[in-house]
Amino acid sequence: MEDCIFCKIIAGDIPGDVVYRDDDVLAFRDINPVAPTHILIVPLQHIVTVADIPDDGFSLAGKMIQVAKNLAVQEEIAEKGYRLVINSGEQGGQIVRHLHMHLIGGRELSTKLG
Repeated sequence: MEDCIFCKIIAGDIPGDVVYRDDDVLAFRDINPVAPTHILIVPLQHIVTVADIPDDGFSLAGKMIQVAKNLAVQEEIAEKGYRLVINSGEQGGQIVRHLHMHLIGGRELSTKLG
């Protein structure tokens, strides 16, 4: 999508602080972090929301979780804990209309979610 900021980061048209990339996903640091570690994990393919993942595409969600797990180890937050968040749709708090997972940690996180 030509107007999607995440697609522009994936394409290299906009710089991003990339911490991981493979054939399926890209991970980069959030420009407005809510914790010391705040990394976004996005599929290279433009998928708008969780509802738009094709029925045969849920291995991608598993891949995103696997990347998050490995990044948590790399960021040294795995032992104490971290949060994975996927907002889906407007009422779910999704701001950028490109599927993405937040890896958040590095400090005590609130138990309140909404």
